[in-house]
Amino acid sequence: MAVTEPAPAPPLAPHEGILRRQSLRESAARTYARSLPIVPVRARGLTIEGADGRRYLDCLSGAGTLALGHNHPVVLEAIKKVIDSGAPLHVLDLATPVKDAFTTELFATLPREFADNARIQFCGPAGTDAVEAAFTLVRAATGRSGLLAFTGAYHGMTAGALAASGGAEDVRVTRLPFPQDYRCPFGTGGEHGAELAARWTESVLDDPKSGTPAPAGMILEPVQGEGGVNPAPDGWMRRMREITASRSIPLIADEVQTGVGRTGAFWAVEHSGIVPDVMVLSKAIGGSLPLAVIVYRSELDTWQPGAHAGTFRGNQLAMAAGTATLAYVRENGLADRAADLGARMLASLRGLVSRHPCIGDVRGRGLMIGVELVDPEAAPVGAGGEAPPDPVLATAVQQECLRRGLIVELGGRHSTVVRLLPPLTLTDEQATAVVDRLADALAAAERSPHRRTATGSIR
Repeated sequence: MAVTEPAPAPPLAPHEGILRRQSLRESAARTYARSLPIVPVRARGLTIEGADGRRYLDCLSGAGTLALGHNHPVVLEAIKKVIDSGAPLHVLDLATPVKDAFTTELFATLPREFADNARIQFCGPAGTDAVEAAFTLVRAATGRSGLLAFTGAYHGMTAGALAASGGAEDVRVTRLPFPQDYRCPFGTGGEHGAELAARWTESVLDDPKSGTPAPAGMILEPVQGEGGVNPAPDGWMRRMREITASRSIPLIADEVQTGVGRTGAFWAVEHSGIVPDVMVLSKAIGGSLPLAVIVYRSELDTWQPGAHAGTFRGNQLAMAAGTATLAYVRENGLADRAADLGARMLASLRGLVSRHPCIGDVRGRGLMIGVELVDPEAAPVGAGGEAPPDPVLATAVQQECLRRGLIVELGGRHSTVVRLLPPLTLTDEQATAVVDRLADALAAAERSPHRRTATGSIR
């Protein structure tokens, strides 16, 4: 009896082959590629086209890097101009016309009281390197070594930056409570919760038995991004400035993700009116290319030559793209646009709460928006008695969004916050489409008959 050979497996489509080779070749540490199995081949503005021909609305925007979206004409022209000029692309930290133009434009956007007495240090290409530079700077200036940071923080992936982030296990950095209305650590939220957080900070610094010696600096995010899109209350920000200034503790504002108009002000510290001692800047300042700097009060400029260096701190293309981006955002009032459109998107998303009990909270500032998903049928948890987070539902919503051509990221303590970081060039029609697709994805994820909840039950 003849043996029938099994039919050969159908050949993989080109994009499937690329994805398969990626999974075989790249490390287990890859992140976005796991939840977003797409192969981008073209992009413009909010839209990405995959190798499979599908089109997506990109509300990840390079984790907030793409202030003007993909391939904005002013960015492409700025890059092309440098390439066509024959200028060197790699110059370490030498002075160039491109760098001079970038520094001039950047200082023009900074709060005037800060910029008039500031110095800039160009760092390696990633925001985490700028965080490390800020730590080195304040330690050199104060002669102290300890740091103050906040629960839920995220400052990067190098050792020092991780030590100051919320998931660290290193005790050399003192953790302080970050105020939240939802899941307030004191169970109160609002102004009272923020006041309790501020008093806790004062107590830690002033109690000789707190176990916290005088620190070299305090680092905070005006809006915690990876921590779950938690905006810091303006009053609390002012208290942190008062507390640090009165104790000669340099205040470091991490504006890596919040800067360049993202939150509805050019720099998020402008909402509260504070002037920090150090600002850490990256992501959008490079106009989609790698660039990171710190800007700081000139009195802190006490370190020695080479105290912080990096081979790629002279990225000329990124500086040109960054100059074009900063100028475009400033000249076209895109920070105000982000404030207005973000407020409307927040209102629309909050309008979904009555139809979707799995929405625990909707929060954000400008075009930095988060929707926290919970299991409304499970027993309440925490000091405030909120419903527990539902990471399985959040993952399902992310995948349903992708099926509908919407790219979103998850964040927060349990990866249960759907994060929206659309470009500042978002149109009204696109904003409506984003909200509509997210609403459809929520409904689809809720209807899934086999969805396992965060508590283990099956609905």
